[in-house]
Amino acid sequence: MEKDIFFIKRIRELANLSYQRDIVTFSDFLNLNEQSLVKSQASQFPGVVMEGFGGYDQAERQMIAFHPDALVFSWDYPICCIKVEPKALKFSEPLTHRDYLGTVLGLGVERSVIGDILVQDHGAWIFCHKKIKDFLLENLCRVRHTTVTAYSVEDPSEMPEPKLSPVFGTCSSIRLDALIAIAFQSSRSSMVSFIESGQVFVNGKLVTSNGYEPLEGDIISVRGKGRFRFDGIQGKTKKGRTSVTLMRYV
Repeated sequence: MEKDIFFIKRIRELANLSYQRDIVTFSDFLNLNEQSLVKSQASQFPGVVMEGFGGYDQAERQMIAFHPDALVFSWDYPICCIKVEPKALKFSEPLTHRDYLGTVLGLGVERSVIGDILVQDHGAWIFCHKKIKDFLLENLCRVRHTTVTAYSVEDPSEMPEPKLSPVFGTCSSIRLDALIAIAFQSSRSSMVSFIESGQVFVNGKLVTSNGYEPLEGDIISVRGKGRFRFDGIQGKTKKGRTSVTLMRYV
């Protein structure tokens, strides 16, 4: 709780600074719990707009920008994207999100300046604060045993789209615990502890009720498990259960 108090104090400082100086201020990259805390403070700052972005649509880790509601000049988030890929594909090894993140943190970089890391095919896109971009470009040379090259991605069209895999299942009712159980192929009862312990977020908002009823299009994140989008109801089975489709981020 002491950590949350310190964090909220920092958020208030950024909001007040924005309002008093008529400027845009930015947080570091925030996880879902931190984003939820920020949203809970929004009503405390009339005249200040809070907006989140992580470098691409549907990013999980996001910076929060604070700016006066009557701001008249344009601005950009201090976010950069770095593409990392093997120098020699035939000598490379399969690399995971943990491998890339571990390498970056092993360079002495703080987690707070690193956003999402999207691993696809034989490479990864690392979203980071612009102040750390040059350091990563110069020092990110090897991930595990694979020699890699790193370069800055400036063209948004070169950035990846998150990959989604469909998951189909049935449930007696559209409840949060039921959908999570389908998404991660677990029993509904085993998912209850995740919800009650504050590890489940719907559209970035903390939800602690097992019976919460998600809406079509909602993005549900479970810490330590992953996230998925509720794609909708497909109909009823002969036994009266509800057929649903989920799109899991992979």
